Amino acid sequence: MSSVNPDGRERVLAQIRQSLGRGAASTAPITPLPGSGPRPAFDGDLVERFAAKMLEKSATLERLPRLAEVGPALARFVAAVAAGPKLRVSRALSSSLSSSLSSLTWPAELTVEYGAAVREDQTSVTPCFAAVAESGGIVTLSGPDTPSTLNFVPDNHVVVVHATQVLRHFEDVWAQWRASAQPMPRTINIISGPSRTADIEQTIQLGAHGPRRLHILLIAD
Repeated sequence: MSSVNPDGRERVLAQIRQSLGRGAASTAPITPLPGSGPRPAFDGDLVERFAAKMLEKSATLERLPRLAEVGPALARFVAAVAAGPKLRVSRALSSSLSSSLSSLTWPAELTVEYGAAVREDQTSVTPCFAAVAESGGIVTLSGPDTPSTLNFVPDNHVVVVHATQVLRHFEDVWAQWRASAQPMPRTINIISGPSRTADIEQTIQLGAHGPRRLHILLIAD
């Protein structure tokens, strides 16, 4: 296994700075620029725009009046896609919400296991930190109760999104994260639809590098 030589790294960076006519690296703290950059303007309801954008990107979506309906909705989903009854579920619903997926009552026909996903899992159920109306996107944060394997290993990824989590622009996600005072997660993922590729004869194939299906349970409350 190779290792990085810190002295060699510093020499390379010093040579780059010299070629650019710059002095030594600054030790001053980084101060964000005031204000924000341009953001696309759009009208209409944020939740409706988010739903429309995600449907455009081959996701599917079911609207639910409350979180308690998640279990029956999942039973309908796995039956519709002919998946097994076993679900791999995140323990946390969201770091910004008090509810938890582990507190839900699940239909008897479903088998629920918590924790990181493994290759044999067909369906995962996760929270999101936020959703974005601008161009459609679901933001997830990795953590002990929200391992990133749930987002990428199973064929079917089901995400619980509360209407109150839908933000206007991607910049609003970072502002909300800073306001939450959470430590920086190891991974922040922005999910905009099922996994897809056109590498083979320029034909779109779903599920090549991740979930074949992205299903959103949009909670009204």
